[in-house]
Amino acid sequence: MEHRALPVPDGLAGERVDAGLAKLLGFSRSHAAEIAQGGGVTLDGRTLGKSDRLHAGAWLEVTWADKAGPEIVPVELPELGIEYDDDDIVVVDKPAGVAAHPSLGWSGPTVLGALAGAGYRIATSGPPERQGIVHRLDAGTSGLMVVAKSERAYSVLKRAFKHREVEKIYHAVVQGHPDPFTGTIDGPIGRHPGSEWKFAVTREGKPSITHYTTLEAFPYATLLEVELETGRTHQIRVHMAAQHHPCVGDAMYGADPRLSARLGLERQWLHAMRLGFRHPASGEPVSFESTYPADLQHALDVLEGTV
Repeated sequence: MEHRALPVPDGLAGERVDAGLAKLLGFSRSHAAEIAQGGGVTLDGRTLGKSDRLHAGAWLEVTWADKAGPEIVPVELPELGIEYDDDDIVVVDKPAGVAAHPSLGWSGPTVLGALAGAGYRIATSGPPERQGIVHRLDAGTSGLMVVAKSERAYSVLKRAFKHREVEKIYHAVVQGHPDPFTGTIDGPIGRHPGSEWKFAVTREGKPSITHYTTLEAFPYATLLEVELETGRTHQIRVHMAAQHHPCVGDAMYGADPRLSARLGLERQWLHAMRLGFRHPASGEPVSFESTYPADLQHALDVLEGTV
């Protein structure tokens, strides 16, 4: 068993116990929630639940069973495209159905596992199961990711993402027709009150800003170019669903299954098209672009009436 006494810093005042504990100990939020649900978090002798709120200056007593995080399992994954590679970074074109890194509850392939299987050396910074990962894409989202190979690159890129110095451009096909055609969605995103795995626009969420532009309108859907100013989990999917225009194929956030079936989609139509940043070693701007994978292109062809 492990035991720690932890002061709550001002910056975590008002956070849920599971969210704050994850940040204090470097655990995943689900692991922190397990600790709280097991009675492992107390304050002045009172057991706290995972959804209780933290108060600045309080001292938490935390006890948990020491367990290893999910392992990085090397795999052969020829579908993972390598767009760029040097001593500091590797830029990959991630296929759908692949997670960025191992996590509890995920048994499929990961970007880190594929890189390990191909013999890549990755930075050791970050939690053991997320070493080298400076940003993520959902398992069902395809497109560009950068992974740090050197410790210097990890530090520089994490800072660049935190300070919104990275260009992140996505293409999304959403249901219906957003009005206005070009706009900004500014809505804080947090955990969905009714689901552990979903997110929602909520007053208690973190600031989240999404810019979108219509590229092409179809009878039942619209192709958008989307730029993220922030980088919350499921941000585009949550923001578009909150506007009643979920990404086509996104069953989790209310997409029409009939349209998904008509287009042959088994995941959300969402692709990380362009990624730009300053190289962490040279400081020179670099930019990468990706083409649509076959399933997304087929769905687009159906919408355009070409197949």
